[in-house]
Amino acid sequence: MIIDCHVHINQYELLQNTPSLEDRLEKLQLEMISNNVDYALILSSYKVNSERPSTKQIIDAIQKYDNLGVVAGFTIDNHTDEDLKNYKQWIKDGLIKGLKIYAGYEHYYPYDKRYQKVYDTCLEFDIPVMIHTGDTFSPKGKLRYARPLHLDEVAVDNPEVNIVLCHLGNPWIQDAQEVIYKNKNVYADISGLVVGNFDHYFEKMMKEKVAELINYAGEPRYLLYGTDWPISTMDSYLNFVAKLKIKQEYRDLLMYKNAKDLFKIS
Repeated sequence: MIIDCHVHINQYELLQNTPSLEDRLEKLQLEMISNNVDYALILSSYKVNSERPSTKQIIDAIQKYDNLGVVAGFTIDNHTDEDLKNYKQWIKDGLIKGLKIYAGYEHYYPYDKRYQKVYDTCLEFDIPVMIHTGDTFSPKGKLRYARPLHLDEVAVDNPEVNIVLCHLGNPWIQDAQEVIYKNKNVYADISGLVVGNFDHYFEKMMKEKVAELINYAGEPRYLLYGTDWPISTMDSYLNFVAKLKIKQEYRDLLMYKNAKDLFKIS
């Protein structure tokens, strides 16, 4: 089984010429089928425009699919308490599997007190919060807010909240592995390590870094498979993880078991 815990249907890369939300979802389905991906979590964006659908638009559009779930983006600048109120109802209805904070894209540290209501919501409903770390796809992102070390403060102050450190904090993977090792409520996804396909050199380098992370942080009960499609391609990612030299039981944790438990995917 394969669960991709980190995909988008914004008009990135492979979807640049696909303005219709329904057509983008069809392309996602075709990509999943061709790569034997059983389930995917769609992350809504930090803003809404013609290229970036709202959480409600995504929820409505995926109703006919039973292999898709939603993680709702929340920002200080572009979302309101009314948005969070709606999120809570959709969580109760089983329509939202988690929330996401876009540190770096939004110019606030993840431990900013204005995000506390997001963490409190995740605690109340026992859902994870995903937090962007590492390089930003947008040149307008500010990297100092996206350093993975900042998640240590969030994890310590919210010990009952499960936190997903997105993108392994790349390029600060060593910082990320310490945050993961130290805090048992911190998970990490391996998505978005490359734009498009892995080339040979970069694939080799990232394999070594992921192996080092696992050796440092121990049994990967914390590691989640994700691609960041359509920024990264699914086939290239599957080829990448196939080359990781890990036990089958660890591979199963990575590819679906950890995400299935964390996001309560039936």
